[in-house]
Amino acid sequence: MSSLFSPLVLRTVTLPNRIALAPMCQYSAGPDGLPTDWHLVHLGTRAVGGAGLVMTEATAVLPEGRISPQDTGLWSGRHVDAWRPVTRFLAEHGAVPVVQLAHAGFKASTYRPWDPRQGGVPDAEGGWVPVGPTDESFVPEYRVPAALDEAGIAAVVEAFGAAAARAVEAGFAAVEVHAAHGYLLHEFLSPLTNHRTDGWGGDRAGRMRLTLEVARAVRAAVGADVPVLARISATDWVEGGWTVDDSVALATELAVAGVDLVDCSSGGASPNARVPVGRGYQVPLAARVRREARVATGAVGLIVEPEQAEAIIAEGEADLVLLGRELLRNPYWPLQAAAKLGADAGWPDQYLRAA
Repeated sequence: MSSLFSPLVLRTVTLPNRIALAPMCQYSAGPDGLPTDWHLVHLGTRAVGGAGLVMTEATAVLPEGRISPQDTGLWSGRHVDAWRPVTRFLAEHGAVPVVQLAHAGFKASTYRPWDPRQGGVPDAEGGWVPVGPTDESFVPEYRVPAALDEAGIAAVVEAFGAAAARAVEAGFAAVEVHAAHGYLLHEFLSPLTNHRTDGWGGDRAGRMRLTLEVARAVRAAVGADVPVLARISATDWVEGGWTVDDSVALATELAVAGVDLVDCSSGGASPNARVPVGRGYQVPLAARVRREARVATGAVGLIVEPEQAEAIIAEGEADLVLLGRELLRNPYWPLQAAAKLGADAGWPDQYLRAA
């Protein structure tokens, strides 16, 4: 029996296989962060293609938490109504719908990648003042953030909890907390970006505080039955930055806070990171966190072949593989992988003639 196509149980939710669509920004939301038909078709196609878990792009918990003005959100009842057709379609076609809740921090209010203009979006073009641990910007081209005070930090924690409750109302079966890639929670975690001297900075415990408070708020908001995931950057790839040792400590505390699976990515806190990109380059991060923190993990990063994904699960390096670019290229990768590995492909009736 294929390990990749064995079910994964997270609390009361059962994934039909260990393949997930990684969260990838589409920069295609309508006004005020509302998902559009693009999101229904983009996410829905991956469900039809056989992914056991389909995760949205980074979905902002506050308007100022969007990376770009075209990012999706979940900060109001309007967003709940807009997401419901998407979650319904995903569930009807066998996938577990999951939302990634996010706050972009000092990387907010930027142009989307294909815009000829780059850097910070000015107010006159729909931008806003971002926030961060301090008033230091990520790069000179980005807008200068406002440093979060105690009230601002409390509002962020509350916003994550409120968005998690809305996610359940919208039909998402699980939620992921985005604490990676140089966005707000990671900005507080990394010593490269958190230069605060109060209780939200300083030593590792102080820098982990916001992420853990968010995790606890999300767990309280969704109740005991809904799985909570967390995406972390397991290393900054920079001397003096966040390390895998730090990630083991964080993952251990996240599990205590009610997180069921830690999704291990990396980088994003520094434009000077030297990332050793290659086939499965982040899998060892997930394997170490899984082994030492004793928590389920997800592996991501240039996982392209069915046999490679099968080995990651079979050898206990991770409990879930998250595919990004490969599922952009081929939304039917899971169905084709099942056939290659001798598992039940489960093609939709409408597509049986192609099986």
